[in-house]
This record gives sequence, structure tokens and C-alpha cells, in this order.
Amino acid sequence: MFDETTPKGRILAAALGCAARKGWAEVSLLDIAEAANLSLSQLRGEFTTKTGIVAALLRAVDDAVLSRAPKRSEGQERRDRLFDIVMTRFDVLAPYKAALKSIHDSGPADFALAGPYLSSQHWMLQAAGIGTDGATGALRLAGLGLTYASVFRVWLEDDDPGLARTMAALDRRLRRGERALSGIEQLHDAVWRFGEAMREAARTATRGRSKPDATPGPEAGTV
Repeated sequence: MFDETTPKGRILAAALGCAARKGWAEVSLLDIAEAANLSLSQLRGEFTTKTGIVAALLRAVDDAVLSRAPKRSEGQERRDRLFDIVMTRFDVLAPYKAALKSIHDSGPADFALAGPYLSSQHWMLQAAGIGTDGATGALRLAGLGLTYASVFRVWLEDDDPGLARTMAALDRRLRRGERALSGIEQLHDAVWRFGEAMREAARTATRGRSKPDATPGPEAGTV
């Protein structure tokens, strides 16, 4: 997943190696630089914080997932396609599970990772052919973000080679999210139709008030 012929690739691989050997909270930038066989100055040319390294790891995983994503099958439901994409992500992450558990257990994520994290959800939805534009797209993005975070915790503790617990949790959460979003979309459509009806009624009333008075006026010469 990493091009270790480049300083950036060596840093990312070294960061995961360090995290696998001890708690991520205890890993310093100097530890990572030494593991990558780079000077601290060389590491600084690529990253200035551990948060920046984690953000780059997220993007590297995104690239690997998109390159490995299975082709869509004709007639495949979007939920099933998204299931395949998320499971592909876990396949990509599998060699680094110990390191990822160390990072996850180190404490709450830095708020600066919110953008890269949501970007990952955006690209998984796009890979499944699911739009992320507009209010509905934002709900899908938030929903997948919550779903993935929940299932990721299950995956970290799932030692079954077939990942039965992970797949069951993912399927359950995706189905629940699909039902919830369907209900929201139906409510949105109903509100939109009601609003259109009210606007049309207002336009009709306005046209009625603007018609000229039909009562005939006095003829010329009438006193």
C-alpha cells in the first residue's frame, strides 16, 4: 500500500510499525523518523504532526480501496455494493490491525481528522454509486460515518478469519440506515409537496385579488 522508495511511504509504514509495537500515544515523531531511517528534518519535510500522518494513512487506504473495489454487478443493489466496498476496506486494513487498534485505543481522535475521515466515507459511497450531494447526500455521509465507526470497533475485536461478526454488524447497520434514510426521504418529499400546494394556493389567491373590478362604471354624460 505504501511506496517505500519515497520518504512519505517510509514514514507511513514506519508509523504503523511503531504503533504495532507500543501504544500510539507513546510514539513520538522521532521514533517514526528513526524507524523510517530518516532524520527528523526529513520527516518534517513531509509531516509536522502525528495527526497529519494518520490523515495521510486514511488517504492511502482510500486509494487502495478504490483500486481494489470489485466491479459492479448488473442489478446489484446499492446497499450490497456498499457492503462489498466496506469489506474491501477491511481487507486492505487487515495487515495493520494491531497498529490500528493501538491508534484507536490511544484516545479521542483529533478534530482535524474529521475532514479526511468524511472524505473516506464520501469515496466509499461514490464507489458504490451512491450520491453525496445536497441534504440527502449529507445525511448519507453522516450515516455511513457513524456506521463505519461502529463496525470498525467490531472488526478490531473480530478474530474470526471469515469476519462473521464484522459482516453481520455491517449488514445490520446498513439495513437500519437504509430504512432510516428512506423514512427521512419520504418525509422530505411529503413536506416538499405540502409546501408546493401552499405556494400554489397563495399564487391563486394573489391572482384573484389582482383582477379588475367587474362592476360597470357610469357612462359618459351621466350626472
